[in-house]
Amino acid sequence: MTEKETHQIAARLDRLPCTKPILWMVILISLGFGFEIYDLFLTAYLAPGLAKSGYFTPDSLGPLAVLSVLGIQGAGSFVFALFAGLFVGALGLGAVTDRYGRRSVFTISLVWYSFCTGVLAFQSSGLWIDVWRFLAGIGFGVELVTIDTYLSELVPPHWRGRAFAACQCIGFSFVPLVAFLSWLLVPQHPWGYEGWRFVVLIGALGALAAWFLRRGLPESPRWLAQNGRLAEAEAVISRIERAVESAGVLLAPTLPRSTPVAVAAPSHLLRPPLIGRIIALSIFNFFQTFGYYGFSAWVPTLLMARGISVTTSLQYAFLIALANPVGPLLGLWLGDRMERKWQIVGAAVAVAGFGLAFATASASYTLIACGALITIANNTMSYAFHGYQSEVFPTALRGRAVGFVYGWSRFSAALSGPIIAALLAYGGTPAVFVLIALSMGAVIVSIGGFGPRTRARTLEELVR
Repeated sequence: MTEKETHQIAARLDRLPCTKPILWMVILISLGFGFEIYDLFLTAYLAPGLAKSGYFTPDSLGPLAVLSVLGIQGAGSFVFALFAGLFVGALGLGAVTDRYGRRSVFTISLVWYSFCTGVLAFQSSGLWIDVWRFLAGIGFGVELVTIDTYLSELVPPHWRGRAFAACQCIGFSFVPLVAFLSWLLVPQHPWGYEGWRFVVLIGALGALAAWFLRRGLPESPRWLAQNGRLAEAEAVISRIERAVESAGVLLAPTLPRSTPVAVAAPSHLLRPPLIGRIIALSIFNFFQTFGYYGFSAWVPTLLMARGISVTTSLQYAFLIALANPVGPLLGLWLGDRMERKWQIVGAAVAVAGFGLAFATASASYTLIACGALITIANNTMSYAFHGYQSEVFPTALRGRAVGFVYGWSRFSAALSGPIIAALLAYGGTPAVFVLIALSMGAVIVSIGGFGPRTRARTLEELVR
């Protein structure tokens, strides 16, 4: 294998038009992301019901009750368990996708977290609910890193932003589903069983879809070529090209001409320009979760803090959840028309502004409207940064680098549980949104001030 041959594989991918064969791969990856989003958002909608049922008392938590020393108590332990697992999966295991391939890790991690979520549905103590939530979180962490690297390597640069927007739009369409099912089932006891168990089991169905998704997806040709498996890469890219031709689209007659990029070693992450991107994106990820999960993982609880009942708060949360796909839907138009770094900055400004409005609102319709606008802004930021952070690192190190920077968001998300709980106890909802506004300020500085431009540039151009 030569660097030139590896570059040619990448260039052949980058010249492909937006056609049904490529779109189908995006859809399959997005469905995997949808099952993940369903399971991730269980936290927000189940936590109040679980706490009310007594699962997070000191007796039920057993040894985990010691977390109260750190300010992690009640439903906060459920939130902490998820994000602690995400931290281990993303930061500790992100590199496995560089070693074993995007397709294999995508499938295995989907099966892993679906299995752990299914087991969680049969637990009867807070201790084991949190243990299995932690184990599921490890799979979530690996999967999130894999999806970002996988999608960025399959999709040409001229519509990469729209592909990430489509992925997130499909994925976040699962949030209203989990919100609706939680509103419907959590307060009930179908056939004598607690309703939250059925909500969890429905999420575990992702494992059944894993093999279907795997059959329709190829391995990343970029990853194959980068790892010396040129014959396999050639076979995959040729199959994709034939599928595009069969769709009636003529391929470009010549390949783009640019300088091949040398294979990157792990130490290259400590050199310019990559070290600057590592620092900027690590700071960004640490702070962005206070805006994202500080709201989305606590919506019913934040509403209850305003004196709204559990059932009504779940109803409001469902109405707010309907806005989840709207941000990525906007991205289908905006994704490749505007620099992704400025999309992130604009969304951060909106989260801070609408968050402060939510904190001072009193009327139900105002709360719902502000909550929906926060959700739209958060998910606009989400689709933009997932694409952004995956395109600024070389293929050989993409999983490792994305796992490292994204891992800091999982670390801060784990901290967000006790911090949000403490702020709610001592300062109420306004204190929570002051923290969110300050965090969005850090996002604006890190990305707006130090993030590179990426729009319509190939992955290989971005790492020179």
